[in-house]
Amino acid sequence: MITHIDGKLVQKTPTYVVIDCGGVGYAINISLHTYDKLSDNERLKLFTHQVIKEDSHTLYGFFDDEERQLFVQLISVSGVGPNTARLMLSSLKPSDIKQAITTANWALIKTVKGIGEKTAQKVVIDLKNKVKGDDIAEGLSFAGSKNVSMEEALAALVMLGFSKAEAEKGLQKIRQQNPLYTVEELVKNTLKIL
Repeated sequence: MITHIDGKLVQKTPTYVVIDCGGVGYAINISLHTYDKLSDNERLKLFTHQVIKEDSHTLYGFFDDEERQLFVQLISVSGVGPNTARLMLSSLKPSDIKQAITTANWALIKTVKGIGEKTAQKVVIDLKNKVKGDDIAEGLSFAGSKNVSMEEALAALVMLGFSKAEAEKGLQKIRQQNPLYTVEELVKNTLKIL
């Protein structure tokens, strides 16, 4: 198993890089998250995961080990292959994926192109006890609660461009008016006051 590649950056695109290591050029698939963190320095080190199939040996590269570990966890879920996991890491930040898993916010995972409701729910169920929630940024006051409607409404507002703090504050005001609002009602009413 190849665990990392350290060498000269030869080519960089949003979907892959080529690193020259000892005269051999390694094509390594990357996520947009990793691409955003890469500089144009001549020297580059990527953590890697090698996927071996009957007809191919493919390297996936990651800027940090945290992203690589999440990738490995994602591909352990039945129905999530390496390309789907890479798409998830390109669409959402690793911290957002971890938060969605630990808070059972499968609706956020479902926003990734090609992931349906069943697969999103399976990701949450299979990884809920495997993903560490201790490093999730900006712990929300209701993130650990069972109130899925609040979590889904928060995710929707953040996707619409509001900050988490601003969206959370607005949602709490609306929730005080009626704790039984649906996700749609929470979002619509919060948008009126933001």
